[in-house]
Amino acid sequence: MKSTREIFKSNPSLLDEPEVAQLLEYCEQLQDEIVEFKFQKTNNKELAMLDMIKEVIKGCNAIEKEHAEHERFGYDAPNYQETISNLKRYILGRCREEKIWL
Repeated sequence: MKSTREIFKSNPSLLDEPEVAQLLEYCEQLQDEIVEFKFQKTNNKELAMLDMIKEVIKGCNAIEKEHAEHERFGYDAPNYQETISNLKRYILGRCREEKIWL
């Protein structure tokens, strides 16, 4: 699945549009529902953890790619602090939902 940065790479100003923000929020909710459905289908916390780890790795790869583009083309540098905070919030939220205690 493509990240929002990949989808709007050619026109990042569209991310500021309220309709696009609503659509992205809706897509995130659907992704969460799909993961929850997969978990209910198998009732296996290992599957939930694997899915979460895959999403984290995918996000890390996207940040690395964005950083490489920044260095290559001189784009604005990614906000790593915000990325780290979002990643931590995602992991802790998923663990709380799945009752996985770290």
